[in-house]
Amino acid sequence: MLTTLPNLLTLSRILVIPALVGAFYLERPLSNWVTAALFTAAGLTDYLDGYLARSWDQVTRFGRFLDPVADKVMVATAIFMMVHFGPLTGWLVLPALVILCREIIVSGLREFLAEINVSVPVSRLAKWKTALQMVALGLLLLGDAGQPFLPALLIGTWALWIAAILTLVTGYDYLRAGLRHMTGAPGPREGSDP
Repeated sequence: MLTTLPNLLTLSRILVIPALVGAFYLERPLSNWVTAALFTAAGLTDYLDGYLARSWDQVTRFGRFLDPVADKVMVATAIFMMVHFGPLTGWLVLPALVILCREIIVSGLREFLAEINVSVPVSRLAKWKTALQMVALGLLLLGDAGQPFLPALLIGTWALWIAAILTLVTGYDYLRAGLRHMTGAPGPREGSDP
């Protein structure tokens, strides 16, 4: 059912993307504050929609489909815009690229496994990775507008590198579990969901 509050919150993350993109074209530091606020609000809806769906018993197929799509589109948009406008330059593009590549690979893996009726539950570490990634991107969006009381660029940079490392770890875990089903090779938890 599309009209549940959790589904509407999920949909709001996609609907805010044009506003997020437009906010990059504002003058700085207003641009920093608006993009960071929009991204942070969207990140909060990511937590809230899942919490409400579970606690109100309103988990829907539409929500299970749309939630990861909304997350990935929101993150990809923020990363692309920050590569174009800054601060994702130089070596900082590398962890952003790792995050994007992992999301594409895991999405493809989930789609393949869904076709053979194997569910891929989100691990606790992957949830922490997502939370850290959202915090890192939000801080990088805020950038130097947070100075001097908040070294947002420094904290965001470190958080993005840590999120990229967690991205590699969780991506490897998902891929390893998925390969068992693709190759038919028995694994340590054969017969259970990855």
